[in-house]
This record gives sequence, C-alpha cells and structure tokens, in this order.
Amino acid sequence: MTMLRYSAFAGAAAALPLSLAMGAPLWVAAAAAALTVVGIADVLQTKRALRRNYPILAHFRFMFEAIRPEIRQYLLEDDQSAAPFSRNQRSIVYQRAKLDTDKRPFGTQLDVYQAGYEWINHSIQPAPVNGHDFRIEIGNHPDCPRAQPYSASVFNVSAMSFGALSANAILALNGGARTGGFMHDTGEGSISPYHRENGGDLVWEIGSGYFGCRNEDGSFSEKNFAANACTAQVKMIELKLSQGAKPGHGGVLPGPKVSLEIAATRGVMAGVDCISPANHSAFSTPLEMLAFIDKLRNLSGGKPTGFKLAIGHPWEFFGIVKAMLASGITPDFIVVDGSEGGTGAAPVEFTDHVGTPLQEALLLVHNTLVGAGLRERIKIGASGKIITAFDIARTLALGADWCNSARGFMFALGCIQSQSCHTDRCPTGVATQDKLRQRALVVPDKTSRVAHFHQNTMKALAELIAAAGLTHPSQLKPHHIVRRISPNQVKLASALLPYLEPGQLLDPTLLSKLPPVFGLYWPVAQAESFHPLQ
Repeated sequence: MTMLRYSAFAGAAAALPLSLAMGAPLWVAAAAAALTVVGIADVLQTKRALRRNYPILAHFRFMFEAIRPEIRQYLLEDDQSAAPFSRNQRSIVYQRAKLDTDKRPFGTQLDVYQAGYEWINHSIQPAPVNGHDFRIEIGNHPDCPRAQPYSASVFNVSAMSFGALSANAILALNGGARTGGFMHDTGEGSISPYHRENGGDLVWEIGSGYFGCRNEDGSFSEKNFAANACTAQVKMIELKLSQGAKPGHGGVLPGPKVSLEIAATRGVMAGVDCISPANHSAFSTPLEMLAFIDKLRNLSGGKPTGFKLAIGHPWEFFGIVKAMLASGITPDFIVVDGSEGGTGAAPVEFTDHVGTPLQEALLLVHNTLVGAGLRERIKIGASGKIITAFDIARTLALGADWCNSARGFMFALGCIQSQSCHTDRCPTGVATQDKLRQRALVVPDKTSRVAHFHQNTMKALAELIAAAGLTHPSQLKPHHIVRRISPNQVKLASALLPYLEPGQLLDPTLLSKLPPVFGLYWPVAQAESFHPLQ
C-alpha cells in the first residue's frame, strides 16, 4: 500500500534523472521536475493529511471534487431531478427565451401515478384565447386621496439586487421588463443607475438597511426616500421583512466588495462593511409597522405600498392583520416568499430548514386576510421556484393575484445553474461584479431573451386557462387544480387544502371549527407586539 500511495511521487522523481540521461525532450524533464516539486511540497506541508499520504495523486481527488457539480449536471443528472431546478425546467426557459421550439414529443416524461403529481382540469368548451397580456390593478387605496394605482402583469421579475447581480444583468432585466410591460423588483440594494437606464417599471424594495433612503447612522431618511420614490419609474414600494432563502437572517457585504458604484447606489461608504440588520429600526410592533407603511405611501405620492415576508411564527402575521383591523391601515399588497426561494448566498441551515414553503405560507396569508374580511383590499404576490405557466396557474389558483420569479429570469439571462453566485466567478456574467466576466453577458441580446421568456410564458398561460374554459388567470380557483394522493386516489386542491370563509376569524365562536393554526395562534396574537400573549 505504501508503494501505491507514493508511486506517482517516486515515478516523477525517477523520471527526472532518467529523462536527462537519455536525452528526452526538454518538456519531459520539465514535467518530471514540476511533479517532483509538487510531491515534495505535498509531503512537507502540514495542512492536508491526504496530500501527505498521497503526494501528487491527492490532487486528482481535489480536481474531480471541484468539477463534481459539472459532471453531475452534464453527464449524470436526470432530466426531472430538481436540485434545485431540473434540466427540463431550465430547458423550457432557454427555449422560450431564445424563441426555439418549446414543444415536446412522445408524451410526458412524468409519472402521472406518482403521489404529488398535479394537473389542471380542462373544459369540454374551451374559451377563446383573446390575448396574453394579463394584468391586475394594485393600489387605489381608499384612504389615500392621491392614490396612484398600478396595472401590473401577473408575472414579474422578483427581487435581485445590484451587487448580487452584475450591472449587465440588471440592464438586461430592466430592458426586458420595459419591452414586455412587466415590473422589475430592485431587491434591497436600492435603485442603481443600471435600473434607471432602460426605464422599465420598478418596484423599489426597502430592506432593514434602508439602502437608498438612509441617514449616515443607518436610520431611515424621509428626505432621501421621497427623492427616489417620487420618480416616475418607481411604480410600487415594497417593505422587505424577510426573504424565503434566509428569513430572520441579516447580511453583510464585506468592505472589499463595496465598490464606489455599490456605495453610491446604497448610500454607504465605499470599502466599509455594508450591513443589513436582521431587524428594522423604523418600527418594533405591528401597529408601528403599518404606520411606517402608511408613511411610505404618503411620501411616495400615493404609490401602491406593501410588504414582503417569509412566514415564520404564525402569530406574528396574525398580529399584523389584527393591527390592520385596529388601526384601519392596510397595505396595498403583500408578497409571500416561500422558503424554496433562492439567494446569492445563505447558510445551508437557513436554505434547508428555516421558513415556510410557498404553498403553506400563501394559504396562511390568503386565509387570514379572507377570515379577517380584508382580502378584497389587499393583493397578494407570490414567489418561490415559479418557472412555467402551470407554476403560475397553480399559484394563482391557491390564492395569489400575481407571481414573481427570480431564478427563472436568471435562466433567461443565460444562467446555467453553476451555483457559483457567492464566489464572484459566475461563468455567464449574471451574478458577478468582475468586469471581464460580466462582459460575456451582451445586454441587447439578453434584453430580448428576458422579454421573450415573459411573452412566451404568458402565451402558454393564455392557452392553459383557455383550455380550462377561463378568460383571465384571476378566475383560477382551488377546484381547478387536482393532486394525486396515492396511485388510486386524487383530490381537488379545494378539498385537500383548508379555505376560510369571509369574516370567519372575526367570530370567536367559530375558532374551534377552524384549522388548528387559527384556533391556537389567532387568540394570542396582538396588534401591539410581535410577541404572543402569555
């Protein structure tokens, strides 16, 4: 075994004098010398046991380990293995973005008898397909005399900040949003010059760092907020409470990565750690949070204002809804971020085991608003692994009014799911600040692809709902979605999932008849605190 472990080292060491003695080409001696040096370094170093025991040979292990994701993705991965997105999911985006055919031959590759398989029931009398530009109105708040409602597409770009994405990626996403007539969420990194250049509709996300609207001490600045919020390109204001991939976790952009551009965009010092706290400093109770949202709405001139969150403790969201009832202040919208959402970087424990998946989170938000008699006043957006028209239809049927997608639009930009977003070595120039790498992302071409992906997905949605006998996605209801429970049992989503009737939460005598989450936590939630009553 010892001979095997040191065979490569011994061979290289022996090859050096032999190649010189036998007059071999110079490159042979040079290669033997280089390998000998590597072997000596391996044996003498003290940090890696594998290199000390297997000089030279150990490097092959490290090399294969480094390219393992690529080997798996290109040679071994099943087309349906969604880790995190399957080859088929990525392919449908690439095809629609590039205007390639997105049709499939020879039937479905899915096992239609496997538990969890879902479909949408069609009608014997399909509706005519009369266009695909499906829109909903957000805003027009009754308590805001200067309300500026926004007509939004039912499919939009989810929150991704400049800094997480490259300048070219932001340019292409916003250009595509303008061409296709859909909205582009800035992410919490504020509005960069690249968001502004092409003039696409923006949703300005305000995070706990108040980037773009902060004072020097990191607190919220009304003056700076109003200056950005009142620009015509900003159509909506979104207060971020948490995100699906790492809820309850702040963030730090290390000082060396805080370039002059990022510093100017966020309103921070270049070269200094840029911190996103876990908590907001502008409010500490549900009532204060709603008052802050109302302030943002007024400072923006009446633009639709709401908040985004990943659902955690149910009593916290119940407390927010109770604060709406107590104060009379309601947001224009709520965006629900499922725990399957993505991010440039997050601790594995958070991505895998913190936060509520989209289905349960969306149901909780929708049902709570219905039960409190507030659903008609508040629109709901949803995000979390939404790629295809069926993903959109299913999510709308379960209770959302519109959908957002982040990674779907990244695929449209050319992302190949290399999962190197956190290394600044993105191979396609999407998630990097390296000027040379992002040069590979040609903005005019990717702008067209972003617009094409949106347009062709909307066309597919139009055909899907028409097949169900509907004329607008807002008509989708839980009874349109069917799910297989076992090989010989299926159920409609309306029968499988709990749905409240309007006003049910306002009658204390009905609480015991509601799903346990409401019976247990609605009574202990309070508008004055995010903590439950003891």
